[in-house]
This record gives sequence, C-alpha cells and structure tokens, in this order.
Amino acid sequence: MSGIGRALYISRKDIESYYCKPPLVTWGLLFPAVLMLAVYLKDRAGYIAVAPGIIGMTLLFGNTSMAAIVVTFEKRTGTLERLLLAPVSARTIVLGKALSAAAYGIATSIVLTLGLIVLLGMPLVRPGVFVLALVLGAGTFSLLGIIVSIMVKEVFEAMTLMNFFRFPLLFVSGVFMPLAQMPSWVKPMAYISPLTHVVELLRFGTSGEAHFTAVWAPLAVSAVFFAVSCAVAGPVLGRYATR
Repeated sequence: MSGIGRALYISRKDIESYYCKPPLVTWGLLFPAVLMLAVYLKDRAGYIAVAPGIIGMTLLFGNTSMAAIVVTFEKRTGTLERLLLAPVSARTIVLGKALSAAAYGIATSIVLTLGLIVLLGMPLVRPGVFVLALVLGAGTFSLLGIIVSIMVKEVFEAMTLMNFFRFPLLFVSGVFMPLAQMPSWVKPMAYISPLTHVVELLRFGTSGEAHFTAVWAPLAVSAVFFAVSCAVAGPVLGRYATR
C-alpha cells in the first residue's frame, strides 16, 4: 500500500471513530449557523459582508479543535504511539489526520454556505476561488491544530494554547471588520495572519471583491502557509508524539 493509501486509511478510521459522532456533527453545524443568524437579524443589509468571515471562522475553530481532540485522545490511549511503531512515516500519519480534520471542516462549511445561499440569498460569483479557499484554509488550520496538540498531553491544554492565537486572529483578520477600516497599526498583523488571506479568498468567491485587488495575492500567501504547515507538522510529530 502506498503512502497516500495509508493516509487515506488513517483518515477513514478517524472519520468513522470520531468525526461522525452526533455531538461533533451538531456542534460543527449549529455554532456557525446560530452566529450567522444573529448577524443577519441584527443587520439584514450588511450580513453578506460578514458571511465570508463567519465561514473562515468556522474553518479555524472547527479544524483546530477537532484535530486537537483526536490527537490528544490518541496520545493518551497510546493509539498514536502504536501508529508510529507501524511501517508508516510521520508525514503519512500527519496527512491522514489532517485529511480527516479538513474533511470535517470543509463539510460543515459547505453546509453553512448552502444554507446562506438558499435561505439568505448569499451570492457565489466565483465558486472555484471559494472552494480553493475552503481547501487551503481547512488544510492549514488542521495542520496547525495537529502541531499544537502534539506538544501537549490533554485536550484542555491544547485548547488553551490554541486560544492564545485563535482569538487574536479573529480581531485582526478581517472577520468582523474589513481590512480597509482597520487602524494602520493593526494591518501589519493582519497581513501575516493565515485567516486574513483565507477570508479574503472567500470574499472573492462570494462577491468578486476584496481588500486585495488581485486574487493571486491572498492565494499565494495561503499556499505558503499551507506548505510551511506541511513541512513543520511531520518533524513535530516525530519529536513530541511519545512525550
């Protein structure tokens, strides 16, 4: 079996064991839906501007949280250590874990997007860019969740550590406020945030307009973040998984 085949097998096992559980599915769908409904009821004329940010936030929290739950649970039960003893490379294990977490985030985001389109009339003028943003965002955030959770022992430790960067990202990444309206001292932090560029790609996909005048700029930065996360996750797993 090839490395891709082994990764897909790991991913399938995780989906069947963890991600298909009713509480996780319910949480993944209800949390962003309720938040989007609250925004819509507050400002029915301006909810479209916030919708891409809510979808990006769904990816960030859904992927990092689910990846952390799975990895820390398997560290505690010894499942991850047994995987490392199998004839499977650390990168293959990371790929399998990231694929399952990314699939969860993409699935919940697509359901949210379909609800926004059908029920609230959200436009989708560039569906290809929108889907690419979902894939890059889900992949990057899943890998970040894996990297953080590998270095700790308990779920609450992983969540606490991730909240140190997740919540600041919400306020500097254009989720609730367009980049053009941000103070000048905040914009440098926004430009180095992976969430910023995912949200901007989602805005390109929904309305065809965003802060960046060309779609390749956030696309290139998102691809770099994804590539760096891929390069870092494997060595981190090999070093910290058994600690």
